Amino acid sequence: MSESLTARGSRALTLLRQGGAALLDLVYPPRCPGCGSMGVVLCASCQARIEPLPAPACIRCGHPMPTESLCPACRATPSHLDRIAASAIFAPPLREAIHELKYDNGRALARPLGARMAAYWHEHDFVADVIVPVPLHRARLAERGYNQAALLARVLGQATGIPLDEKAVVRHKATQQQALLSVSERRENVKDAFSCRDQVVGRRIVLVDDVTTTGATLEACAAALRARGAVGVWAFTLARARWEP
Repeated sequence: MSESLTARGSRALTLLRQGGAALLDLVYPPRCPGCGSMGVVLCASCQARIEPLPAPACIRCGHPMPTESLCPACRATPSHLDRIAASAIFAPPLREAIHELKYDNGRALARPLGARMAAYWHEHDFVADVIVPVPLHRARLAERGYNQAALLARVLGQATGIPLDEKAVVRHKATQQQALLSVSERRENVKDAFSCRDQVVGRRIVLVDDVTTTGATLEACAAALRARGAVGVWAFTLARARWEP
């Protein structure tokens, strides 16, 4: 009897949430961040306009290359990351979608954007033991109310069946926004900003984030994971900033 009541309560809660979401859509209908079309979170036309990555390119920095490998600069620079992959270029209309997801409470965008990442994952036959989203500092998380990287990682985990660990890495240092800093300042800003709380010995980790520019944040997270015994760490982001010579 108690199980039946629990099941009924769960179904009622689900219906209530769905009804609340439907009511919000009526009062505040979704609008595509790329073109402004009403009634759709991210329209098919804008999704089709998302710019793919150039190929082939360096698997870490995105520098155009004759073959998919590490460029001479990345080969000469030690890294805790095996590679950085991304599903598209950080350019319109994806740029506007990411900005809304990140700064304008556009949580509904996580599903189509995460689905794009999942499709790219399956297309390239990526492998990993654990998905770890890049964490926000607790103060930034309280201010924003959610971690956009975690939202994307949840969709990716559901689509791939790879376990998700949102507590493996902790950002214990409140840092400045990376977008406001130079390359060297970005590296210094996130230096020693992360620690790994969970045992990851022998595990192959994929770090998930929304955008990579210089890779400084991903590198700092990877260093924390390697220090706790991860045998492999690579990064997968929704978008990559366009490579500049």
